[in-house]
Amino acid sequence: MARLTLLEAGLPIKVPGMTIDRQCGSGINSVALAADRVKLNPSEVILAGGTESMSRSPYLLLPQERPYDRLPPQFVKRRLSPDFIGDPGMGITAENLAEKYNITREEQDQFALRSQQNMQRAVENGFFDEQMVSIQLPGKKGPITFEKDEHPRPNTKLEGLMKLKPVFKKDGSVTAGNSSGVNDGASALVIMSEELAKERGLEVLAKIKDWSVAGVDPNVMGIGPVPAVQRLLKKTGMNLADFDLIELNEAFASQVLACQRELEFDLEKVNVNGGAIAHGHPIAATGSMLVTKLVYEMKRRKVNRGLVTACIGGGQGIALALERD
Repeated sequence: MARLTLLEAGLPIKVPGMTIDRQCGSGINSVALAADRVKLNPSEVILAGGTESMSRSPYLLLPQERPYDRLPPQFVKRRLSPDFIGDPGMGITAENLAEKYNITREEQDQFALRSQQNMQRAVENGFFDEQMVSIQLPGKKGPITFEKDEHPRPNTKLEGLMKLKPVFKKDGSVTAGNSSGVNDGASALVIMSEELAKERGLEVLAKIKDWSVAGVDPNVMGIGPVPAVQRLLKKTGMNLADFDLIELNEAFASQVLACQRELEFDLEKVNVNGGAIAHGHPIAATGSMLVTKLVYEMKRRKVNRGLVTACIGGGQGIALALERD
């Protein structure tokens, strides 16, 4: 994917590419690995990010046991964890967290509404304009300029969210309204040493301080940010209160609220311009999208420390700390 993408983007043939896969953490992980590489070789410049087309995600079929078998093809079940541990769908993991932490349906819908409202305010104020690149798409009446996210629902009301039925469990509380969407997206960042950036006359938007990853029970995979953040704080000697802004991926409202109850962070610092419930969650692209959002919001607010974190299907969490001078 990485090599194909860079060639289609017009980068020179001599530029190599590498694709990584850590599910929802891929975008953050690509940025973190790029930073680690630059530390080893300060002369390198790395384009790091992620891309996902969930609308065109292919189906995988099991091979036929016999040639010309008349039995219908069987789809491959996507597995993130062995059956003896538990391999539930992501929605069920969100329901598990809601039950474990006694998170109500109203709390989840209130959080989802906040995400939509925060993003709408950011869109109206043009906060994303500098971050986004428009693309031309073919249309029946000529090219169409695609320059805004399709997923946000700016007219969302709490009453409408409360009317939605649970989609993963009959008597559950997780709905389409308080979950992230199925989306296409891509994002990328340029990673290089501070010295090289200054040498080339480029603005340093932020510095990558450190990062961490941790494993959790796949049945409650959404709690992954908790140990990942705790490990990062221990590595850096920081406290959660030291961060001015936090981007915590909104896979589900219940998942964010469960992490908040464990980490006890100030919710007013979190996803101030909306999150994945509003803008969607194109799996591999989301992490680098969140890093981009955080960098520009830190710059806009003139604050110094930011944290980005996400849960990961299969039971992991990832966290990355940013700084600005």
